[in-house]
Amino acid sequence: MSVLQRIVDTAKADPKRIVLCEAQDPRVLEAAVRARRDQIADVILIGDPARSAQVASQHGIDLSGLVITDPATSQARERYAQQLCRLREKKGMTLEQAQQATAQPLCFANVMLQMGDADGSVAGAVHTTADVVRTALQVVGAKASASSIVSSFFLMIFEHEHHPTKGGMIFSDCGLVIDPDAEQLARIALDSAKSAQALLGEPPRIAMLSFSTLGSAEHVNVTKVQQATRLARQAAPELLIDGEIQLDAAIIPAIASRKLSDSQIHGQANVLIFPDLNAGNIGYKLAERLGGAIAVGPLLQGLNKPANDLSRGCSADDIYNVIAVTCVQAQQQQNSAPAHEALASVPARQ
Repeated sequence: MSVLQRIVDTAKADPKRIVLCEAQDPRVLEAAVRARRDQIADVILIGDPARSAQVASQHGIDLSGLVITDPATSQARERYAQQLCRLREKKGMTLEQAQQATAQPLCFANVMLQMGDADGSVAGAVHTTADVVRTALQVVGAKASASSIVSSFFLMIFEHEHHPTKGGMIFSDCGLVIDPDAEQLARIALDSAKSAQALLGEPPRIAMLSFSTLGSAEHVNVTKVQQATRLARQAAPELLIDGEIQLDAAIIPAIASRKLSDSQIHGQANVLIFPDLNAGNIGYKLAERLGGAIAVGPLLQGLNKPANDLSRGCSADDIYNVIAVTCVQAQQQQNSAPAHEALASVPARQ
């Protein structure tokens, strides 16, 4: 079974309420119709119903059974405005400003999620990543931990004949944190391990990537990855982590056996942690554009509730896949047991 099909089947087993705030876009409408038809999510559309109906008619999309909520006229708007004002009052937001903000679909959807009226959010087909992430941070908020950081990852699918290893991988961070320090990099690795466990259906095998393998080069950038590896191992000693490690040793067993005699992942990484955004963004695009991998994301981790981004160049298939992933993330959060909190704290740098 393919990775994406497994995620879709997992979503179907326990559909969650996923809010889409870009109901004027035909790609979003098509994905919403498919998600409802396939019963992977209880889709909530936010936007102007008249405009959405017009767009659907123009593109031959049947919206039967889908409800589109207009934030400007919704009975929930005042309640959401009051909540937003409480959340942002320390930043100087007034109730009038909150009322104006919640008239906008993106803000309305995030308050809906924050208040528990939805289980996950997907946006970015129309809005910029900056707008999507900023609103999620301001409204949904980051997890309350001294070491918490909101980061992104791509679910990369390798399924073509020329791919030496078939299946899914997590690439992080490829879209958000520009230059993480050692503590942040360790946190990204731990959060990515949780994402891998939820989405790949197999234990995470983490590679802390560098241009050096176990001290083969000396540089401040190498030192950062070495420190991050130590911190991640201290916080979660049960995880399989190699680092610092070059990419070839992370994904090719024969090279791993030559370069790392005591490897934990033996050249079979399914989670690649890039040292900075330059490497991560370039890496996932190389895998997608030259390697033919399917890239699902950017997906966010480290928020209080699942709120995911899309590329503005996304297709309806991309949106459908992110809806399914968001549903699985919501399931994971709902079912998280206290035992998972072992990953909650990264110790201070020694």
